[in-house]
Amino acid sequence: MTIRNVRSSIAANNQDEDMMQGLVAAGALVAVADGRVQAVEREELMNFMQQLMPAIPADAIGELFDHRVREFEDHDAVTVITERLRPLAGLSLASVVVRTAERIAAADRQIHRNELQAIKLIRLFMASLPARN
Repeated sequence: MTIRNVRSSIAANNQDEDMMQGLVAAGALVAVADGRVQAVEREELMNFMQQLMPAIPADAIGELFDHRVREFEDHDAVTVITERLRPLAGLSLASVVVRTAERIAAADRQIHRNELQAIKLIRLFMASLPARN
């Protein structure tokens, strides 16, 4: 494998990691927004991400979701979500992040007004965050 191919592989892996982190963060933020995280929300995120990123094991997605939910409950959610979404801001992946959030909000067949606010916040971040250098 040439140095160029190795660099391309590393870049792809970093982008996959950023995408996974962003999607899980968006899903977890919406899940905690209504004050109750339900198993159906976690499972919806795992299923949706498995369709998008089949190489990532579902249990790894679930564990990251659980960690992110705890992080949102224990820390400043705005700081956490900003850190996780910044690498994806301004990219074509922004629509996938928003769609992920919408799917999690609808997973329990009720969309709470706080979930709508979380989706609006995610849209705003995706459109306005400066890209990370």
